[in-house]
Amino acid sequence: MTDSTATQPILTVLTVNIHKGFTVFNRKFMLPELRDAVRKVGADVVFLQEVLGTHEDHGSRFAGWPEAPHYEFLADEIWPQYAYGRNVVGPKSHHGNAIMSKFPIIHDRNHDVSVAGPEKRGLLHCVLRVPGQPIDVHVVCAHLGLAEAHRQQQLALLCEMIRNEVPENAPLIVAGDFNDWRRRANDVLWKGAGLKEVFVDAYGEPARTFPSRLPLLCLDRIYVRNASVHLPVVLPRRPWSHLSDHAPLAAEIHL
Repeated sequence: MTDSTATQPILTVLTVNIHKGFTVFNRKFMLPELRDAVRKVGADVVFLQEVLGTHEDHGSRFAGWPEAPHYEFLADEIWPQYAYGRNVVGPKSHHGNAIMSKFPIIHDRNHDVSVAGPEKRGLLHCVLRVPGQPIDVHVVCAHLGLAEAHRQQQLALLCEMIRNEVPENAPLIVAGDFNDWRRRANDVLWKGAGLKEVFVDAYGEPARTFPSRLPLLCLDRIYVRNASVHLPVVLPRRPWSHLSDHAPLAAEIHL
């Protein structure tokens, strides 16, 4: 009898809200240190929220400010494939979600799920071609709104997008900052898209991630469909608690 799991592709994922590369209250620019920390995790696919695409003024004000967009600076030579979804656009800057991948990204699309008002939110959907995996892997980087009513609408749009764009048999990973401190997203995503939250599945409750120095709220999530997860973890406070106000989540995904 052979062990079928021995031949199953495995990929590691990381999700973190990087707060535009600044510490809490924008006191210090930490993107170079954050890049080092992300590299040490060694994830195959990285889901990033609040990533600056450009800011015309900051380059002259902060030491270590990269010339390239922040997602390119973070990807560097480690993640040859990346996609960026611009959500918030100002007079001199824009930021949004990004996905960095060691595997080819054969398709990407950013979905605007903003609800009327000042908050702009998006869902970045990418399709990955993973060696040894006969069906392409779909990944979605999410950043949902602060208001409960907005989140409910955005969760419905996420479920609709999955039904329209993701084959029922395809491996699917959805990760990011859901701002779901009331813990209402899990039932919606299970009923509407068949998604399981990996920490709830492994430990019975979602991970506490915010604020990173003393996590109390379960804002960040990793969901999967047609995949299993081994030992999801909240990454240690050192060095992460001074790199972002959100604690990162990592997991090993078995396809």
